[in-house]
Amino acid sequence: MLKEILKAKKTRLAVQKEQLPLDTIKNRLSLASAPRNFRQALLGQSLSVIAEIKKASPSAGDINPNLDVSKTATLYEKAGAAAISVLTEEDYFKGHPGYIAEVKAASRLPVLRKDFILDKYQVYESRLIGADALLLIATILEVSLLKELIDLALSLKVEPLVEVHTSADLDKTLSTKAKIIGINNRDLETFKTDLAVTEKLLPLIDKERIVVSESGIKSADDAKYLKDLGVDAILVGESLVRASNIKEMLTSLRGA
Repeated sequence: MLKEILKAKKTRLAVQKEQLPLDTIKNRLSLASAPRNFRQALLGQSLSVIAEIKKASPSAGDINPNLDVSKTATLYEKAGAAAISVLTEEDYFKGHPGYIAEVKAASRLPVLRKDFILDKYQVYESRLIGADALLLIATILEVSLLKELIDLALSLKVEPLVEVHTSADLDKTLSTKAKIIGINNRDLETFKTDLAVTEKLLPLIDKERIVVSESGIKSADDAKYLKDLGVDAILVGESLVRASNIKEMLTSLRGA
């Protein structure tokens, strides 16, 4: 499935580069809104919650395909989220780059673009569409390219959140300037989720970096377990958008 997703992304990216050349994007960057401080937002609470706008996924299928992006973003802010993650991958997650503008219009929170970033073009594009941070997946990037993308993002004042799942991913990431590391509890090859992945990798990360635990967080008990391990933040999507009462669910996670 991961190979399929990456193939589709490369195909879509090739078309996009023809329709909107990189030089055009660079020329329009002066029109982009001032970035919000994603890194600082994660330090404001004892356990910060990055709440995600997520309509579907390859592992779960349709989660909440009719999710109102703007209303959900407003609700997340009112319920105390530290930041909002937005899926922009269109083929498998039913996301869209335009959702970032919708979220930023509806909320004052910083926004993380969550997608499969493979090329410098996408970093410039992320800045243009208003992303304050972007996800980089260590598993799918060679270390040289990972460093290039991180350095470029930082130069554009877009905060890179580098996602790891294995010790090899982590070794690759620790050699970069990334200040925020996301530990993905989900194996992207099998889609199996295990919170113990965070417990295994967290002690290997130096204290100067911000650590976010991602995937498989379904309850306040899960949040408390991760908080007690020492993570700075959690990223929660599916459990929130499925909840009958999003505000109540988010409040319970923060209360952990």
